[in-house]
Amino acid sequence: MERQPAVYILASQCNGTLYIGVTSDLIARIWQHRTDAVPGFTREYRVHTLVYYELHHTMYAAITREKQLKKWNRAWKVELIERTNPEWVDLWDQIKR
Repeated sequence: MERQPAVYILASQCNGTLYIGVTSDLIARIWQHRTDAVPGFTREYRVHTLVYYELHHTMYAAITREKQLKKWNRAWKVELIERTNPEWVDLWDQIKR
């Protein structure tokens, strides 16, 4: 996967703590989360499982979508995840190729 703006959701476990982020390099950013390379929320709460992501054509579109998702209530976020990933499987293997 080449560098491309993306919005992503990480989870600590199925129906666990959620984290929404935006990046221009999804593989590198998820690797940083998974390895606790950067201090912060995901390291503190062990939120490492990629359960959802969207690719966007521009960083502006990705940032706009991230802000939208962060305003959603939890039930809507869970529904979004479960529409494409009902088992909450880690999508890391899917993107790292």
